[in-house]
Amino acid sequence: MKRKRPGKTLLVFSQPFVPDPASVGQHIADATMELARRGRRVVVIASDRGYDDPTKRYPRRENIGGVEIKRVPFTSFGKSRGYLRALGALVFMVRCLADGLFRRDLGAILFLTSPPFIGAVAALLGKVRRCPIAYWTMDINPDQLIVLGKIRPHGIAAKVLGAVNDFVLREATLVVALDRFMRERLNQRGNFSAKTIVIPPWPHEDSLEPVPAADNPFRARHGLQDKIVIMYSGNHSPSNPLTTLLDAAVYYKKDPRLEFVFVGSGTGKKQVEDYMAEHSLRNVLSLPYQPLRELRFSLSAADVHVVSLGNGMTGIIHPCKIYGAMSVARPILYFGPPSSHIADLLQAHDIGWQVPHGDITGAIKAIDTIRTASRESLEKKGRAAQQVIRQSLDQTRLRNQFCDEIERRLLDSPVPVPGGVNTPNFAG
Repeated sequence: MKRKRPGKTLLVFSQPFVPDPASVGQHIADATMELARRGRRVVVIASDRGYDDPTKRYPRRENIGGVEIKRVPFTSFGKSRGYLRALGALVFMVRCLADGLFRRDLGAILFLTSPPFIGAVAALLGKVRRCPIAYWTMDINPDQLIVLGKIRPHGIAAKVLGAVNDFVLREATLVVALDRFMRERLNQRGNFSAKTIVIPPWPHEDSLEPVPAADNPFRARHGLQDKIVIMYSGNHSPSNPLTTLLDAAVYYKKDPRLEFVFVGSGTGKKQVEDYMAEHSLRNVLSLPYQPLRELRFSLSAADVHVVSLGNGMTGIIHPCKIYGAMSVARPILYFGPPSSHIADLLQAHDIGWQVPHGDITGAIKAIDTIRTASRESLEKKGRAAQQVIRQSLDQTRLRNQFCDEIERRLLDSPVPVPGGVNTPNFAG
């Protein structure tokens, strides 16, 4: 039974929202629809065009699962041109600021990191409107920009952006980190442990039932029936480098049994397609993001899923594609540093292989192991991965934990708590 709907509104800032296939939009949709199911009034400010593909347009106003969505124009121009992306982000932040300033029924604000530094708008609104805010930390900047070499670590831009992030963290009532490394990095900026919880981004299990290879239309449609499929599915970004995997694909270019499939988009997609052209790779397939309704077919089409985390990115970003792969009972081929949330899972459970970036010999050795493994041994690792999801990382448990904290700390608090002072400790 639904609770009585309170008068105050939870206002959410997120450029992507379903049906946009971006993972961030899908997770915020899960959380907000659950809050609406509980009887909360939720309004989401989003972009009216696709986050990665701006040719896709969505209704300006609609209600999905009880959530009121207000999509605004001129706020998403894709990722191909930096100045247009920055312009879209600026317009989005201005529109969020205006809505928050003039909304009479504002009760609390939840924001993500898309666009970057939308938290500055939320924090300012929190002070002016005296309402609590929650910071769902999908990535950390300026840390990511520094590691990628986009800005100098001690330059003016880094100092200004760092000061903005510190302001947001101080003003937040609740901070949701995605793993222990992210929590540690946030706490290096100040003592935020009392307001910081750790909740990993959940898999969309209701859309991720494993599909047997023989019955999978995705494998049939793309000629993968007799192949050993090694798949990377998700955002192609410099933060998730794929060079070592692509070099291995070149090494195996004459092996008719192996197929390397890259699904998704992003600024790193061009590297994949350049490799395909430069090396005449017939064993590489590049595809766009798949709709959520097709996700179980595309993810199940892989025999092994690739997850990549850039060196220096531990605690800054959190590739959540690993959970989708585990949900469809597939083992993991991980490229990245030995200290990360992905490495934690691989070290605790026999569910895959780990290769450092640049170690082409190690990549070839791991792929040889996959090539020569029996289907039964690969399926055993996959089932072990799926069991981890069911036991501790399932969608219902993590989503409900997230929504419980939003209700307890933001929506049910009788008096807003400025800056998160005196919030109860919850280690996560």
